[in-house]
Amino acid sequence: MSTENEKVAGPSQEAVFGEVRRNWGWLLALGIVFVILGFIGLGMTFAVTMASVLMFGILLLIGAGVQFVDAAKCKGWKGIILHVLIALLYLVAGISAIRDPLGASAMLTLLISGTLIIVGAARCIMAFQMRGFRNWFWPLLGGVVSIILGVVILANWPISGLWVIGLFVSVELVVNGWTYIFVALTAKGTT
Repeated sequence: MSTENEKVAGPSQEAVFGEVRRNWGWLLALGIVFVILGFIGLGMTFAVTMASVLMFGILLLIGAGVQFVDAAKCKGWKGIILHVLIALLYLVAGISAIRDPLGASAMLTLLISGTLIIVGAARCIMAFQMRGFRNWFWPLLGGVVSIILGVVILANWPISGLWVIGLFVSVELVVNGWTYIFVALTAKGTT
């Protein structure tokens, strides 16, 4: 029988951090760069939105090309027509995003808004199903926040299409950077 004073053995520092313990400075530098880029992006969300949509369009064109090549190599396959159809959809979507990045950003923003509202509603339902158990409030709070974000984006649509994607990318860079910074500092402290 264990006592309360005994520590539960967890994974070793080596298993968790590996080489990061010796090279934590590189991860710290990467985190700092991401935070800086994220804050720069927050100041120019329209440009980040347009760059993201154009990159998305280019990736769709590359995906279409690869899918067409793959379809050419799959003779005799019953699903080849669907394979080509998917490639054509990628091609059309990629060309559309590159030709009209403003329109594409508006449509993507509408999709993001709807997704946030649906995900938020699902989280609220999950929370109410968990009522009576500890911590049921957190999924409810997360659901309400998602619904509010979705409604705010939708209420400002299509104008929100000019900044939402850039804002999300920039915030992700900042969060990712801070995560790397704290992982690096934690790894440094384990040496």
